[in-house]
Amino acid sequence: MKAMNGEHADALVVGGGPVGALAALRLARQGRSVLLVEARARGAEVSDARALALSWHSRQLLAEAGAWPDGLSATAIDTVHVSQQGSCGRTRLDSADLGLPHLGAVVDYPALVAGLAGALERAGVRVLWQSRVLSVKSLSQYACAEVDTPDGRRLLTARLLALAEGGALADSLPGVRRLTHDYRQCAVLAEVETELPPAGVAYERFAHDGPLALLPHGDRYMLVWTRSRADAERLAAADDADLCAELQQAFGERQGRILSIGPRAGFPLALRQASRVVSGRVVLIGNAAQTMHPVAAQGLNLGLRDAVGLVDALDGAADPGDAAALRRYAGSRKLDSHAVVGFTHGLIKLFDGHRPWQNALRGIGMTALDVLPPLRRKFAGHLVFGVRG
Repeated sequence: MKAMNGEHADALVVGGGPVGALAALRLARQGRSVLLVEARARGAEVSDARALALSWHSRQLLAEAGAWPDGLSATAIDTVHVSQQGSCGRTRLDSADLGLPHLGAVVDYPALVAGLAGALERAGVRVLWQSRVLSVKSLSQYACAEVDTPDGRRLLTARLLALAEGGALADSLPGVRRLTHDYRQCAVLAEVETELPPAGVAYERFAHDGPLALLPHGDRYMLVWTRSRADAERLAAADDADLCAELQQAFGERQGRILSIGPRAGFPLALRQASRVVSGRVVLIGNAAQTMHPVAAQGLNLGLRDAVGLVDALDGAADPGDAAALRRYAGSRKLDSHAVVGFTHGLIKLFDGHRPWQNALRGIGMTALDVLPPLRRKFAGHLVFGVRG
């Protein structure tokens, strides 16, 4: 093994996904030296089946950071239609409710990651590609990370260390515990062709066998269907025609007939939320702070607001690891994080059960939301901009 080389920066960001990249871009804009550590090789093809539903606010945050190039392929969401199978009542949210051009957009994960990589290069952010952080530690004056790079192990130090990876590194930090809940479910993803074109409408449907979303994706839809693990395995191997028929029964005919369905991918679902997002000079953002159920598509949007909230809290601080500034970050994110996690978890519990009286009560609630414009606008605002104090 080669001897460890050292390097220092104002801020070290671990994880080059959308949340970590956005944090690095905004930190660099503050004039700070930034190092970003990413496990992928530079220019490597990203094989990820996810299509991301980003709110209009998230899209603007990325655009301000130079990470939403004009050529980025994205499909606008103008309307969100929410309903439940086997019962009346629905809610329809429109961009006009908030006076916005769109409620959001759907973009493929690889396309967004490529746009962020270009923005990092233009901003001069140093990226250690194909590198893996083995351990992190916070000391009084700086934080340090032991990193396995193609050139050998290195010891990196920084005044601030931001974890934006999956959360495993945070488990070793003093004072950080993780609330976990295994939903015992998987999200089944597949591209779906319908008889009618999407026309900017996204659907959230609480079906008997699990909530499903149909997100406009070019001239087709991206299906995200929450199912039990056994069901997910069955759907992955199902005949296309059989799966189309099953989806048609669960979704209905708002888009006409389901014409075809593409290859399936599956992701296990669990709730994980850190008990605290600051430990010394180490801070948690995005999936390191919380992961949640994909219902209502809030996870990435919440993570991007973490990244912005962190950098905003550091504005004017000579030391980016200043304890008072990091307390401001933790305090500023508590309401939004707990509200969104509680909302998504609560939705799963609320729609778990399909007795007639449960369906009727939920239908009344959705109808009330639909016919009361002030309530509907407030609800839509929380989905797009987050929960503010």
